[in-house]
Amino acid sequence: PVMQAEPLPAAMVQLDLTAPCLMNQRVTLHHNGMMFTSMTDLDGALQLVVPALSETAVFIADFGNGEGAVAHSTVPELALFDRAVAQWKGDLGLQLHALEYSAGYGEVGHIWAGAPGVRDAALRGQGGYLTRLGDFDLAEGYRAEVYTFPSGRAASAGDVRLSVETELTADNCTRDIQAESLQLSSGAGPVVRELTLSMPGCDTLGDFLVLNNLLQDLKIAAK
Repeated sequence: PVMQAEPLPAAMVQLDLTAPCLMNQRVTLHHNGMMFTSMTDLDGALQLVVPALSETAVFIADFGNGEGAVAHSTVPELALFDRAVAQWKGDLGLQLHALEYSAGYGEVGHIWAGAPGVRDAALRGQGGYLTRLGDFDLAEGYRAEVYTFPSGRAASAGDVRLSVETELTADNCTRDIQAESLQLSSGAGPVVRELTLSMPGCDTLGDFLVLNNLLQDLKIAAK
C-alpha cells in the first residue's frame, strides 16, 4: 500500500491510498488521535479529504493484517481554525451539533450532519462546517464527525455552542456506550475527553440525550 497527502484550503488534506492487492478491504485511518474506518474500492483505492489536526500532519492507514501506509503533509494555516471532533465505534447514533451566533435548532447557523455547511463559507470567515469521516455502514467501524470554525478570520464576534447528542435506538438502548472528543484551538495541541454513558431502557426510543462536558463552547472574536 502507498498513500499520498496533499494540503487543501481550510487546513484540509486530501489522502490518496493505493493498495491494489487489498481490494474492497476495511482500513482504519489514524491522525493525531483521531481514527475512522473506511473501505477500499474494487481497485484497492481510497480517496478522502480529512481535516488536519496538526500543522505537521502524519496519517497512518492500517489494514489490520500487518499491511499499511504512512503519509505526511504540512498544514501551516491550521492556526486559523478551531476544530472539534467527536468519535466512537459502531452504530451508537451520536451526532455533533454546533449552534453559531445564537442560532436555534433547524435555523441558519445550526451545523450538523443534516446541514453540514460549506467549506467556502469558512474560507470567507462566515461560518463553520462539518466533516463526517468513516463508512457509517460498516459494522463496528470507527466513525468521526469534525466541526471546523474559522476563528482566525471570523467576520463577526460571538459564541458557538457545541454539543454531542445521541438518539435512543434499538441498537444502543440499555447499552454502555463510549465516546471521545478532541478539541483544537488556535493551533494548540488537542484536548482529549472520554465518556462512558449507560443508556436508558428501550421504552423511550426516539428520545435524545445530550452528552455533557465532551466539548467546550467557542468564544469568537471578529478579525
